[in-house]
Amino acid sequence: MIWAFVLATKNFLETGRKKLVDKINSNLKCYRCAECDGFGCPNMIPGLGGVMDGKNFQLNVQGWSKLFSLAQNHDDDKKILQIQVSPEKLRCGPVTGAVENIGYQNEEDFYFPYLSNANKSGFGLCVGDGCPDEKLAFGLKAIQKIECRPKSVAFFLKPYPQKKLLERVDFVQGNADFIGIDIDSFNIATMRNLVNLEKKSAENLLEIKNHTDKKFVIKGVFTSEDIELVRKVQPDVVYISNHGGRVETRVGSTAEFLYENAKILKENCSEIWVDGGIRTKKDIQTALFYGADQVILARPLIRATFDNVYQELVKKIIF
Repeated sequence: MIWAFVLATKNFLETGRKKLVDKINSNLKCYRCAECDGFGCPNMIPGLGGVMDGKNFQLNVQGWSKLFSLAQNHDDDKKILQIQVSPEKLRCGPVTGAVENIGYQNEEDFYFPYLSNANKSGFGLCVGDGCPDEKLAFGLKAIQKIECRPKSVAFFLKPYPQKKLLERVDFVQGNADFIGIDIDSFNIATMRNLVNLEKKSAENLLEIKNHTDKKFVIKGVFTSEDIELVRKVQPDVVYISNHGGRVETRVGSTAEFLYENAKILKENCSEIWVDGGIRTKKDIQTALFYGADQVILARPLIRATFDNVYQELVKKIIF
């Protein structure tokens, strides 16, 4: 016990800001920090960490506390804490890469429990895309396997060249309520040099929007250039995201971006969704107060699925 304490203390001092972690024997590709704030896993990709030394992962988590403090300065904190958090306001994030990023032995093993747990909790569902193509197929299969038709399903497709992207829309839209394009993922480290992804223009996005009768989502909105895309495309939903700090983009938090741009975005879409560093009920309330219509969680739900403690986490967050 003494040696274990010495070793833990040594590791803490060596990493400076790294948090002490639970000692659980598993293959989960995360350090199980007591506080999931991005300081314990900088640049842990593959894995659940973030790029740029974890900077945007860290800023995402910090951003919601900063917004709440701002509300306190304006005597709005009580208004935030009075906001009712219901499952209908929440979604699970679009997640793939169960083997390389999470630690599953088999890719397919993740999708049904992750999506089924979210559905049982009353959350909306987000299904991700990836390489190889079986990842999208596994997500679709999991949706089809859920006994009761999920209330709301959004598929988020990677920005493949248009012909392939249109084929993917056709592949999933029979089970979708929303079709989204993950515009920032052309730059995601885990797919770089593996597949041909491209930066999408407004014309590209309009072609996809007009191809489907499902509600259209632009995901990965995080820059002024993205706001111009939104103005031109007029999607049903704008999804503010920096991929959980996993894409190389400008430095900043999704909370800050929501605060600064919610008004202009709402003039050009019907709903705003946001993810990034949301860990507590207060974080959710803060996001809703500052203009979000739906709040998306990923890392906490990934870990809860892996550890089979999903319902306990949901009760803790919502109640």
